[in-house]
Amino acid sequence: MKSLYFALLISCTTFAAFSQSKELPFREIPEAPAEYTPGTVAARMVDGLGFRFYWATEGLRPEDLAYKPGSESRTSLETIQHIYGLSIIIAKTAGKEPILTLDESTTEFSELRAKTLANLELASKALRVSKTESFEEHQIVFGEGE
Repeated sequence: MKSLYFALLISCTTFAAFSQSKELPFREIPEAPAEYTPGTVAARMVDGLGFRFYWATEGLRPEDLAYKPGSESRTSLETIQHIYGLSIIIAKTAGKEPILTLDESTTEFSELRAKTLANLELASKALRVSKTESFEEHQIVFGEGE
């Protein structure tokens, strides 16, 4: 019986260590690019957005997420859901993909936070490698496009 408890303890410890090692992006702001192009400047702006979102949402409690400054305004969680939708648009536009749907069905805070940060990381990486001098090719396209 002791060996079963020990095995369970080891499994839980290993799972906890694995969960903690999978760190979300933007805990620290990425290093500035060596070369400045329109893409790297835009990527740096997205990096700043990700960094600020990471720390603005770090450690939010259920009562923080339920906070609503006025009767006509959104709760903090609803605002985060909205930001998640915007992060989808940013990631798709940076990746030159049409926005077919905005999957805003996610309501779990930790999942919203992780997906938002992942979208911003995708956008930053796509913009950083963009070799364009203008953003003509990064059009916001809803639906199938033309």
